[in-house]
Amino acid sequence: MNLSPQKKMETPPQGKTAPVVIYIAAAAVLLAGWGGTRLLSLHAPAEKHRVGRMLLAPMIAVADPCIMQPQQPAATGDARVDALARSCTGPDGSAAQLVESTLSTLQPRGTTVATTPQLLGYTLAAPLLQLFRPEDDNWAIDTERVQRIARTIRDTSRPVILYLFATHFATDAPLEAALASDSTNLAQTRDGPMAQGRYYDSAVNNWSLASTATDLTARRVQAARALLSELCRLPAADLAKIQGVTLLGELHHLFPDFEAGMGFDRPYRVTDYGPHSTAGFQQFLKQEFTSIARLNRVLGSEYRSFDEVLPPGRDIRSEPLQRYTEHIDSFAHGTLPVSGWVFSDAPKRSTYPAWVHVYADGIFMGKTPVEQGRQDVLEAKPEFGFANTGWRMDLDFRTLAPGLHRIDVFMENAPGQISLMGTRQIAIMDRQQKTPVLHPQKPLPPHAQLSTSVQFHIDQPVEQASYYYNPLVPLWHTFRGRQVTEYLRFFDQVVNASCLKAVPHYTHQIIPFTNPSWDANKFAIQASLQKQTSGGLKLGVSLYGHASYGAGFHKWYASTGHHSYGVTEFHPLKPMSTEELRQTLDRHERKGADFLSFFIEPYWQGKVVARGHNLFSFDPENRKFGADKLYDAMRQHLAQPQ
Repeated sequence: MNLSPQKKMETPPQGKTAPVVIYIAAAAVLLAGWGGTRLLSLHAPAEKHRVGRMLLAPMIAVADPCIMQPQQPAATGDARVDALARSCTGPDGSAAQLVESTLSTLQPRGTTVATTPQLLGYTLAAPLLQLFRPEDDNWAIDTERVQRIARTIRDTSRPVILYLFATHFATDAPLEAALASDSTNLAQTRDGPMAQGRYYDSAVNNWSLASTATDLTARRVQAARALLSELCRLPAADLAKIQGVTLLGELHHLFPDFEAGMGFDRPYRVTDYGPHSTAGFQQFLKQEFTSIARLNRVLGSEYRSFDEVLPPGRDIRSEPLQRYTEHIDSFAHGTLPVSGWVFSDAPKRSTYPAWVHVYADGIFMGKTPVEQGRQDVLEAKPEFGFANTGWRMDLDFRTLAPGLHRIDVFMENAPGQISLMGTRQIAIMDRQQKTPVLHPQKPLPPHAQLSTSVQFHIDQPVEQASYYYNPLVPLWHTFRGRQVTEYLRFFDQVVNASCLKAVPHYTHQIIPFTNPSWDANKFAIQASLQKQTSGGLKLGVSLYGHASYGAGFHKWYASTGHHSYGVTEFHPLKPMSTEELRQTLDRHERKGADFLSFFIEPYWQGKVVARGHNLFSFDPENRKFGADKLYDAMRQHLAQPQ
């Protein structure tokens, strides 16, 4: 019997990282613009963020075309281009005029603050590792760039979200190459430090977050402190424009082949296995269990001391193990996904959502709605017309005894009417890898033949897949998640040491579990999405596809304990009417969103700035994912009275 996993249709990475990738690759700045605030003159008093009113904070690509420009750029002979350069540079240069010029293309003329649906501000991304210049054999803060960021806030009358940007996506900063040459700055799989990778057209620096005692962290902190110090010199009226600070951008653990390795069909390689991380894991176990005897009882192991406990890093199917607790794969923590996609062209699907029912050995295990985004399916089958064909239910296989089990998957397309989509046989293995025997089966419930109008695919589990539970793995994932939260808390304290301590601070995280084909444990991000037990760091999330407009995010959010949140990136990945967009925005506002950001291209004197454009920008010329229709819907939304 072949118990090895088989290949499956993989969902390409979407949303969460893709917009940041494009922002980095094309030097774009995130812009989510809403609210018909009237254009105000420079240095005018900032509009206050009214309680209960969501700030629409577009992210515009002002970094490369403006903030990172040399102090005396060479004239091009193009009057429009040279005018932009003059506004950005010089002793009083900033990106303020570019911000206003861009928002004037989106914001209707003649509107007033009192009548707009939401307030319109902007998000200002400050790429921390680009705030350095070489000096002798070292690196020094580029004071001019720092001051341009501060002057942008000073000279723009609108409220702003300050984005202290520093993720694994490369920004072509010269400092990055120097940092990447030091392996202590790099995340490590069990095979050692990870070299630079790629995500579509963007380079990925596999930075480590296992320790804050690295040169990488020191440079991030140095840049943040320099910028915060400059901002704190601004008058109080200008500081009051800063409505929130988002930290670092998406922060999570990494893995090889970031572009295609997010699923379940690759050799399992996660981070971080560096010496600092290994020692930290041992200390974590010691704090949790106090004695090695207690840990051994939980693991069924025979360790003599905590120093012997190494992070699990080998696959029992293909590699020899010295101890069973060395085993790890995408499922060793104890759950397996039952997932796939389904499409029905029956008219009733618009009034009754489809559900998928899962049975194990004839016993009902649960059901899940068909509502998750599958952009890969839509791209392969555009005739479907929408992407929300995905479904997934995580099955705790620790409740199943060792042996062979039958998994049956049904579709419910009308109340009480189910049809069998498929059956898979899987093996739950014990530590001794004894030959599994089929468990007794109960009769399946009455069901009809599946309609020929239904198209579907069951991605997981694959036929004759094997599953091994290792109780050390969930402890390892918990520790990895703690590394993420501790790094965020550390950086939060950097901001707390400045005059912006009282300004709300937000994370800028992805939510990988909304993609049914991703292995969320590879990211180890779940703990950072929950309400923190200490400190005031608030939730900031990037929402793409169904997560941006469907009920799923709000149901999850209600379970987290958070009282408010920020939408750091927003894209429905489909066109929306003005009314549909308005309802979506209003729902986020009612549920507690403080601000919402989306990408928009920079405009100068009525024309788009020449640059590598962001694939996810709302823009009249961008037809990808309905972005042109979303831009038009946003303009219409901002033109309507509250």
